[in-house]
Amino acid sequence: MRMSTWIRQHIAALRALLVLTVITGIIYPAVVLGVSQLPGLKDKADGSLIKDKDGKLVGSSLIGQAFTDGKGNALVQYFQTRPSNSAPTDGSIPDGYDPTNTAFGNMGPESVVDSLDAGDPKKDKLSLLSTVCSRSQAVAALEGVDGSRPYCTSGGVGSVLAVMGDRDSHGLVTHPTRVVSVNEVCSTDAKNPTTPFQEAYEGVKVECAKRGEDYSAGQIVPIRGDASADTPVPTDAVTASASGLDPQISPEYAAIQVARVAKARNVSADQIKVLVDAHRSGRALGFMGEPTVDVVELNYDLDSKYPFKG
Repeated sequence: MRMSTWIRQHIAALRALLVLTVITGIIYPAVVLGVSQLPGLKDKADGSLIKDKDGKLVGSSLIGQAFTDGKGNALVQYFQTRPSNSAPTDGSIPDGYDPTNTAFGNMGPESVVDSLDAGDPKKDKLSLLSTVCSRSQAVAALEGVDGSRPYCTSGGVGSVLAVMGDRDSHGLVTHPTRVVSVNEVCSTDAKNPTTPFQEAYEGVKVECAKRGEDYSAGQIVPIRGDASADTPVPTDAVTASASGLDPQISPEYAAIQVARVAKARNVSADQIKVLVDAHRSGRALGFMGEPTVDVVELNYDLDSKYPFKG
């Protein structure tokens, strides 16, 4: 008895499914696994893991870590890596670097106005500009360098004005009637009052912002200020990577940390510089990207060679 065409087609399809399942689901993965375990490949295939002198797993050279205390304060004996937006929602890792929650800030160069909560300052949502300004000040305080940047106030927020008044046909304010420093909520404390970063704008006195007040009707005007664009605090010290997990920093960021780490570990700066250079990588293929320093590898090498005794 001859099988129908429909049955023969389904039997052929089933055979193809079984053969491809064996090839792509068993043989191919087994071959790849076998190749990955060859000498020279095994370490990278296993995740570039780092172990201490006792053989305990302490991390991966491919995933950044926050070298801070439980409150998010930098540990002075370690090189600090770049900020991370990858943090669990429960706050258990305050400085990010949660590999199960990779994320980016999703803010661009036009993010210059903070959202100031009407009741609770802790609920403020900082713009990218103010985030960069505040981080730059924090890094500067830690490393003992100048953290001032263009478009940042001395208080660590974006120097941005909302200018209100008559507008021309292009929507630009021609005759200001009111000017507000939108990111500054000044103190009215009689003993320690504060004022806006700029006293006046085109003859109009600048006001401090008030929490919960909407200034979207004004023309947003960032003020550059007189800070040099050539700041000692490099860009990667104040911005997160795309994944939020990168363990590398620029050689420039590593350089401003050498003195602090050397002092904390009671060794010379030259000794620390040697280790930094040992963990420095050049451009990929000689022309892609920028030179970097792997902070995770560097810090665990520091613990091995110059243990902290504080």
